[in-house]
Amino acid sequence: MSLKDAKIVAFVGLAGAGKTSAVEHLVAKGYPKVYFGGIILEAMKEAGVEDNPANEKIYREELRRQEGNDFIAKRISKQIHSLIESGQHRIIADGLYSWTEYKYLKHEFPGELIVIAVISPRHLRHHRLSNRPIRPLNASEAEERDWAEIENIEKGGPIAIADYFVSNDGDLDHFYKQIDQVLEDINF
Repeated sequence: MSLKDAKIVAFVGLAGAGKTSAVEHLVAKGYPKVYFGGIILEAMKEAGVEDNPANEKIYREELRRQEGNDFIAKRISKQIHSLIESGQHRIIADGLYSWTEYKYLKHEFPGELIVIAVISPRHLRHHRLSNRPIRPLNASEAEERDWAEIENIEKGGPIAIADYFVSNDGDLDHFYKQIDQVLEDINF
């Protein structure tokens, strides 16, 4: 399978927008995924750092300072290339974060990367974050995370320049139908 036959769909969005729900919907259909956040969580685990929202923020930003804003994209790129080499030609990328990551992946996979922004009203995102079973955030933590993602890790750029937008402000069936329609439109 050659690179030019591959398509990578990357989901972007602020915390709580529904990226994980979108990815889980597609993984259930059999698509392989790579997980940007997993790079941070694995690095924290290797370093013996406790997994909690405060440590995750500190570690995420520190790794970017030490290794550059594209370090996650470089590691994810290796995973994507491995999947392509193993014969996978439709790949889901969960959680593209920064503008630098976006530029790196657009360069690494020219013509193969399609970005879908998942958008949702802030109050709804924050409500979801407070109720999630893993790493829940209270209202002030959710607000702080929004600001940190926009100001410190350049998350707004990939959202603004996304190829497609899906709104996650209603029921999951409607959300999934929007995603399925985008995939049909791009011949995924």
